[in-house]
Amino acid sequence: MFHHDAEQLKRLGHLALDQAKKQGATAAEIDISESIGQNVQVRQQDVEHIEYQQDKSLDITVYVGQAKGRASTGDFSDDAINEVVSAALNIARFTAQDSCAGLADPALLATKFGDIESFFPWVLSTDEAIEIGKRTEVAALKVDNRISNTDGAEVQSDHYQYIYANSNDFCAYQKGSRHSISCSVVAEDTSGMQRDYWYALARDPQDLAQPEEIGEIAAKRTLRRLSGRSIPTGKYAVIFDRTLSGSLVSHLVGALSGGALYRQASFLSDTLGKQILAPWVNLTENPHVKKALASTYFDAEGVATHPRTVIEAGYVRGYFLSSYSARKLGMTTTGNAGGVHNLFLNHTHATQAELLQAMGTGLLVTELMGQGVNTITGDYSRGAAGFWIENGVIAYPVEGITIASRLQDMFAGMVGAADDALQYSTHKIGSIWIDSMIVAGN
Repeated sequence: MFHHDAEQLKRLGHLALDQAKKQGATAAEIDISESIGQNVQVRQQDVEHIEYQQDKSLDITVYVGQAKGRASTGDFSDDAINEVVSAALNIARFTAQDSCAGLADPALLATKFGDIESFFPWVLSTDEAIEIGKRTEVAALKVDNRISNTDGAEVQSDHYQYIYANSNDFCAYQKGSRHSISCSVVAEDTSGMQRDYWYALARDPQDLAQPEEIGEIAAKRTLRRLSGRSIPTGKYAVIFDRTLSGSLVSHLVGALSGGALYRQASFLSDTLGKQILAPWVNLTENPHVKKALASTYFDAEGVATHPRTVIEAGYVRGYFLSSYSARKLGMTTTGNAGGVHNLFLNHTHATQAELLQAMGTGLLVTELMGQGVNTITGDYSRGAAGFWIENGVIAYPVEGITIASRLQDMFAGMVGAADDALQYSTHKIGSIWIDSMIVAGN
């Protein structure tokens, strides 16, 4: 499948690091990756798009003292590696010294590597992918004659491998896969037209839902949005559906990330050890979950990852730091160079239905529009659509509204969460209930 095996990638990495040392680097680190993928899109039972992707990259970062230079190439030949090392060193020699720059502390590098079950090849011919796309779309169109059009179905399969190595004698290899099936359709009646979608995403193709199930869910999600209307402007309780609740946690992560913190560009600066969320909230990071999409035993700097508690009873117990941002803050890296690893939010209710019953009256948000989120001030304002809830059940669909608040108030006002996190999401965050938000309607 790949054009290089693990040992060949490691050999290339050592070659580049040796060249960096010979050419005058005091330290260096390298990422070498290779990926192969296929994407097939079907619309109205015709093939709309077929794409084959094959990519490889060698990225090297060198340090001359604490001056840094970075360069990359897609050519793995010895001559190209020599040239890219020279290019990175030329950049470093014209870059100012930075006291926080450099490799991760060698004592923090990963030494144990378990099997996270991240690689499951999907040997899927183009014809087979087209057939899956057609089955998905047909299932959606069969649900109801109000499904009047389709944006199509998409089948995607990606496989990748990479190594990270540095001049502290660290070298680690990982490979993975991501496969998905999705479908988007349009429903129409006398009230107008609505669009919605559904998907499945997994490392193992055996964990994907059947194409027919994906198509049916896409159609039903679209149909329930017909005959939407606005609601009077006011303050209401709001539940963020499980398809959106992860975005709230992503704003929390962004505000607790090292880059925003050391730049003083976060509304959550200096909150370590302080309570910022409701007292029931616990948020954990679990990097070693098998088959999970963000699992790894080492981060982008080779630092070992560990399960940890980020939020405990509403209190901030940890930030998300790389080595550089940690040094800027006078702290230690948390192993989050390159991203966050499998966040889990605890729950107060078993299902979304129970959450709706507990709320009684309010708004269930199922779609967000626009980018009106300011992580410096915490101001939050976005277009939205969803459903009005009366007596704990859906009364009618809602559209044409804007929801607004401050993230500080939203986090402190988290009343509960359901145990309904999406099977296919990177982070396991269920539906979240916020006590009050301003809703601008009619």
